[in-house]
Amino acid sequence: MSSEPAKTPAPNTESNGSASSSLEGDARSPGTTLPVSQTRINIHPEDVRRFQLTLVEGPSSGTRRQSDSDHCSIGSHPLNDFVIDDPTVSRFHCEIRIAPDGARVHDLNSLNGTIIDGVGVTEAFVRGGSLLRLGRAVVRFDFTTENNRLPLSQRTAFGSLVGSSPALRTCFALLEKSATTDSTVLIEGETGTGKSRAAQAIHQLSSRKDRPFIVVDCSAIPSNLLESELFGHEKGAFTGASARRVGAFEEASGGTIFLDEIGELPSELQPKLLRALENREIRRIGSNIHQPVDVRIIAATNQDLRAAVNSGQFRPDLYFRLAVVKIHIPALRERPEDIPAIVDQILSSLGSDLHQSAALRTQEFIDRLSLSAWPGNVRELRNYLERCLVFQEPQPLAEPNEPSDELGVDGKEPYAIARRKALDRFERGYLEALLRIHQGKVTQAANAAEMDRVYFYRLLRRHGIRP
Repeated sequence: MSSEPAKTPAPNTESNGSASSSLEGDARSPGTTLPVSQTRINIHPEDVRRFQLTLVEGPSSGTRRQSDSDHCSIGSHPLNDFVIDDPTVSRFHCEIRIAPDGARVHDLNSLNGTIIDGVGVTEAFVRGGSLLRLGRAVVRFDFTTENNRLPLSQRTAFGSLVGSSPALRTCFALLEKSATTDSTVLIEGETGTGKSRAAQAIHQLSSRKDRPFIVVDCSAIPSNLLESELFGHEKGAFTGASARRVGAFEEASGGTIFLDEIGELPSELQPKLLRALENREIRRIGSNIHQPVDVRIIAATNQDLRAAVNSGQFRPDLYFRLAVVKIHIPALRERPEDIPAIVDQILSSLGSDLHQSAALRTQEFIDRLSLSAWPGNVRELRNYLERCLVFQEPQPLAEPNEPSDELGVDGKEPYAIARRKALDRFERGYLEALLRIHQGKVTQAANAAEMDRVYFYRLLRRHGIRP
């Protein structure tokens, strides 16, 4: 097999992390899927197929690396598993991940794209012997005859996350280890997978469990208010600052601050957060004094921040500081065997007795749930089960490609505005329902929501809700 793909354009040299692809026409067809290798082997659920990468063109040609887990990132930055020191290779160029259906390559919004056997792809299967062109470099992918055994936790629950699938127990193993340290953690996963619950569980099992757990949703707070929310301000620092305000970093003193949707952090605040991470000190708006803070930082995102780094939307040095420990929460469709345990937990948390929920616990019903894609993951499943309880019978499941207007989304609005409105509706409805259940008792409501009481009060103020 030739190592030179046909008719590939000259690669660009990456500069300043910008990622505007130079590939046009048939050379880069987004979403192209290549054939899966015909070679199949029976492996233990805890094992994944080992593979080898060999640099056949480019600097240090002949360099090899064998995988030691189920994934391997390739790029020019030293944080990658397979490093290629070439200016035409992006910092984080692509990632190879072993899945039950084969080996997948995912391009990370690289400058020059990922080309497999002459075909430009965004995500595709790769087979043994395939050649991956990354800029001027060419990497050969080969399966080996051995397997990698993934470290699995013995737990079937971690905090409020439940499941016994290998994918989730691999995640639990990392969560357990991170709970015993003060290292900064970056939790990745799709919307609704339980990233915030994982963060809270890490805090509850850590040595900081008796100190505050403060949540800041970077996507829910306007950018002009987010700096004050994080770092606080002095009296008179700006119009309307009638009193000094303590920020979330100070409130979390001795405890944990959870930065949800960190990928939405405005670019002008990223260097300030970087300073807080590096020096563990903050400066209130309007003050010239930097004061130390003793906090553990956990961040979460539903984006791939490596792609955001390549496109220049996220600072690489901030990403490196956040990704000390990276934990991926698997999507529900990747672990359908966990659905029975999740259903049982959700129904119990909704206060349903066995008689009320009998129809929702049958094997036939569970089998139906297991066949659904659940793009909203556990959160969507919970909403569906709650709807079934209201009507006291199973409700129709959405078709796989059926658009949902459950949130009342206006497709004519810009994404940011529509997202903000949908989130506001959800937060207000959730808070009001929670307060009704607990007769307006904020402490009980906050505990039931597994939310810090101070943050709960903030949400109430934001939505003008009086207990």
